[in-house]
Amino acid sequence: EVELVESGGGVVQPGGSLRLSCVASGFSVSSSGMSWVRRPPGKGLQWVANIDKSGNIDYGQAVQGRFIISRDNAKNTLYLQLNGLTTDDTAMYYCAKGLYGGSVTGQGTQVTVFS
Repeated sequence: EVELVESGGGVVQPGGSLRLSCVASGFSVSSSGMSWVRRPPGKGLQWVANIDKSGNIDYGQAVQGRFIISRDNAKNTLYLQLNGLTTDDTAMYYCAKGLYGGSVTGQGTQVTVFS
């Protein structure tokens, strides 16, 4: 059974950083494209970043240059480093099996940015 469990969210001030983790089970992150998406309060789902099976990476325009997606194949874990956070980054963040939000997501982890 495919399962994704996110963690690492929290409350930070603008300019702060967080690192989100997503532990996968039931499949290997190294053999699957993976992505992060987010849902800001009262808004629709937004794509954040992709990492494909070959390790090619792509980011949404809103996070380009601030967020970093990575994976640890030995730990079967996907990461998202969030830097330079702004209030616009406040959202529930989900990792997904597949690109651009894929077909399976975890329960999410909340990131709140406020001064």
